[in-house]
Amino acid sequence: MARVVVLGLASDFGCQVQMTNMEDHLLDVLGAIELEYWQLAASGHMPEDYDVAIVEGAVTTEEHVELLKRVRETASTVIAIGSCAVTGGIPALALSGDLEDRVGCVYGESGALVACGRILPMPVGAIIDVDYHVVGCPIDPAEFVEVLHRAIQGLRDAVPLEPMCATCKIAENTCFYDRGEVCLGLVTRAGCGTKCISLGRPCTGCRGIAADANFESAKAIVERMGADLDLLLERAQLYNNARKDLS
Repeated sequence: MARVVVLGLASDFGCQVQMTNMEDHLLDVLGAIELEYWQLAASGHMPEDYDVAIVEGAVTTEEHVELLKRVRETASTVIAIGSCAVTGGIPALALSGDLEDRVGCVYGESGALVACGRILPMPVGAIIDVDYHVVGCPIDPAEFVEVLHRAIQGLRDAVPLEPMCATCKIAENTCFYDRGEVCLGLVTRAGCGTKCISLGRPCTGCRGIAADANFESAKAIVERMGADLDLLLERAQLYNNARKDLS
């Protein structure tokens, strides 16, 4: 039986909260793992030995770096969950501008002491190899359980490669670009069931840029449809600011 630990780095712990909302999927999990440590749900110390490490949050301190290196040396499987861990997410917005100015804005004159050991925000995969990914902000409990089962069974990671536009067509949603509005569905990784778009809200890219996405073509489409290209680039950075190719 796999021994599992759950860790949180820089985030709002929203993805771990989603893990507590797994009532409909608990039977799929119970009996398959031994939950040895869960930072959000229990006190105590992380064990020295475990098989699977589930990591939420972006890397923002030297302490995070050292922790992840120890995790990778110990765990046979590492699962990154949520936008912060997979793409850098919201914490990576601090990459725009001067980090020290941001620290001073938050902590004031004592920033140098309070925010010691800080580094530029980055996803978990920038520090260690990640075996499985659960994308989204926050994650979907059903998708998390599916990925956890894949990890336990030794199956390959299966994060969707394609953008979600085709899924949106199948769902018979009206395209926001027909109204001249910006939507990140052109380039965002599929797999969410177009929840936001089906509820009348354009995609903001929380699942990350799809591997098969053509960002240059997407920009051309946005201009051709008369939508705001600058807004596309701004929204693309919301969850993907750690990437260097979105300009």
